[in-house]
Formats: sequence, C-alpha cells, structure tokens
Amino acid sequence: MGNGDDPRRRIPRTDQLLALPEVAAARARLSETRIRAIIRGAQDDARRGGISPEEVTDTVVGTLAATATSTLTPVLNATGVIVHTNLGRAPLSAPAREALTAAAGYVDVELDLATGLRSRTRGAGARAALLAACPAAEDALVVNNGAAALLLATTALADGGEIIISRGELIEIGAGFRLPELIETTGSRLREIGATNRTHPADYVDAVTDRTRALLKVHPSNFRVEGFTSSVDVPELRRIADEHDLALIADLGSGLLTPDPVLPDEPDIDAALRAGADVVIASGDKLLGGPQAGILLGRAEVIARLKRHPLARALRVDKLTLAALEATVAGGPTPVQQALHPDTEQIRRRTGALAEATGGRVVEHDGRVGGGGAPGHPLPGLAVELPEALAPLLRAGGPVVLARVHQGACLIDLRCVPPHEDDRLTAAVTTALTKLTTLEEGN
Repeated sequence: MGNGDDPRRRIPRTDQLLALPEVAAARARLSETRIRAIIRGAQDDARRGGISPEEVTDTVVGTLAATATSTLTPVLNATGVIVHTNLGRAPLSAPAREALTAAAGYVDVELDLATGLRSRTRGAGARAALLAACPAAEDALVVNNGAAALLLATTALADGGEIIISRGELIEIGAGFRLPELIETTGSRLREIGATNRTHPADYVDAVTDRTRALLKVHPSNFRVEGFTSSVDVPELRRIADEHDLALIADLGSGLLTPDPVLPDEPDIDAALRAGADVVIASGDKLLGGPQAGILLGRAEVIARLKRHPLARALRVDKLTLAALEATVAGGPTPVQQALHPDTEQIRRRTGALAEATGGRVVEHDGRVGGGGAPGHPLPGLAVELPEALAPLLRAGGPVVLARVHQGACLIDLRCVPPHEDDRLTAAVTTALTKLTTLEEGN
C-alpha cells in the first residue's frame, strides 16, 4: 500500500479540529491545553488503529462533552458514617454552598464599602456567627485546619517553653501525623505525665518547672480507653493553671459547639470554656458541619495574642472558607445535624421502599459519627442488605454509591443520603443488580 493509500492521511488536522464549533464552545469551561490534549489523544488513537480517521471528530466532540473540570467525583454516602474522612468529611449545607458561590467573585472581604478604603474586618461575619453560637467565648479566630489551630496555640502560648500533657492524650491525628511531633516543630517541649490509662492532678503539679508555659488537654476523639482509667477535667486543670500562672489549652477536635443529647459523652466547646479553658480548639468540618477550618474560641486577650503572632498570617483562611463557615453556623440545620437527628419514621419508609424495589432485606444497622467524633458510639438505624458483590459495582456506577461491606453483605444505609436522591439511588442499585446477574450468568 502506497503512502497515498495510508488511512492515517485522512486523520483531521489539528487546525481543523480546533475550528469546530463544539471546540469553541468548550473553551468557556476547559483550558486550551486540555482541549489540545484531547485532540492529540484522538489523533494518536487513530494513528494506532484504535479508531478510524472518520471517527476522530466525533471522538473529540464526545470527549470534550464528557470531560469535567474537576477529577473529584460526587458520591452518595450510604455507609451510615456521617463525617466520612475519605469522602471529604462534612457535606456542606445549602446556605454554605450558596455562600461559596457568592464569594467566588469579588467580595468586600477587606474593604469598607462606605469609605472605599481597606478595612480590618476580614472574617468578621464568621467570628460574629461563632460568638453568637457559643456564648461562653469572648473572641474567635479561624485558621486553615485543626492541626494548624493547635500549632498556632502552642507556638504562641508556650513560646518555646514546656507544655504538660497526659500520656493518655498523645494521639495520632490521622495519616501518620502524631500530636507530639506536630507540637515539637514549634520549638516547645512536651512534658508527658501519668500513665496511658490514669493521670491524676498531682502528676500535673509535680511536672511544673520554671520552663512550663501551658497545660494541654486533648480529647482523644478517635479512640476510647475503658476500664481502670482516670483523667483530670478542665475545672481542676484551671485551678492548677491559676496556681502556677499557666495557659490552659483544650483541643476538643470534633467541633461540637454546645451539648447534644445524642452524643452524651462528647465534650462541647461552650462547656469547656465555662469550665476555665483559655482557648478551645476544634475542626470546622466535623460535627460543626462546615468547611475545613481550625476554630479557636476563648478569652479575648488570649485570642488577641494568637492573632498577633506571625504564624497566624501563614495559617489564614481564604474568603471561601470564611463565607461557608459563617453560613454554616448562622444557617439552619446542617446535613450533619440532620443525619445525627433523623426522622426515624421517614428513614423506615425510605429504607422499606428501597428494599422492596431492589429485593433487599431491611436490617438493623448502627451508624457512626466518624471523623474522630464520638468513637464507638452507635447511632441506631436501618439498612438494606444486599449481596456483597454489589458494592464494587455501585462504586463504579453512576451515580457513584458507597455502601458498607460488613459480614459478607452490602449494606445500604440512608442516614446520610438526602431524600431527594432516593430515585437516583434506587436506579443505581437496580442497574448494579442487573449487571451482577449478567456477570453471574456469564460465569
């Protein structure tokens, strides 16, 4: 076959493909680099014989239409775990999503609209919302995550000295990051006291030296120690701190602003402040139900000291986080709160309808808070039990559904699935069941 007969000569040129109206329309949402990569990919596929030259144009147009601007895939969380770390922790409320969209453009984050001059009110709305929701706090500061909040507090308040902490509270906070290693990067030294299961007030008192600057109380939110245990509560630590002129830092982690009867053993920020903590640290994307953020609430002079520290500028959050956090706190019930306090009768009806539509069986199923909140605390509920082999098909489907695989079964828990998604969920499960039947018949 001569060169004139080579089918590769019929592959559309790049300039011809770039001139397509569909390509011009795609430029509104995709970069030129991305578009050219898609075109080259189709041309290369034709050169290899994977598609015919005549299919190149349709392939380019189809790929452009199917290409998303983000590689993150929306997931229906049917695990029963509310704050699912692998799924981005807390889903944002509708007001928070609206606030994100509004803040995505130009906003008066550091501008006084009355004078047209730069203002010092950055984050004032989020601060006001937090203070209204947590009456015991005198002031608030928001940084980019919980670890950053702890880093700032220990850096500014310990000032290179010693921080006393119970051995039972030396936790690993996830992905291999251990609390002692984090704090020691500040130049401060952790002085470990007590035993893993028992620490007493005298252990703190005996450990105080002229280098001691702070006491640190960490809520072990991702594990539980039971049996022969004891720890020192915040009021007693306040007494010790006052006797020795020390700062008292409480890291609660999970972000419960005020008590919740569903989680009786989970400490809340308001109570810790009333008990005497100088500053309380929590995450924004756990029980609070907002965006990733590190929240510091406490006494006015202590928060002012943290704000003045140079590290605070490096850990500052952006306008999107501030907008979403303010809307989360000032808005109505978040998806996290709704999942913690579901309408049990509605859940029963929805679960029964899914079971009937898919041939599954309704079983009792305990949900969990997740994300290091209320470890081991069950949240009684229901799930639809289906064959275990269904789980990977659901993860590969559309919409993507993440179910729980447990004791040889695929469990679909509707606690965290919004009711308006029921039809899509049912369709996804039905499609996956059909695929599973076809696979089994093929074997």
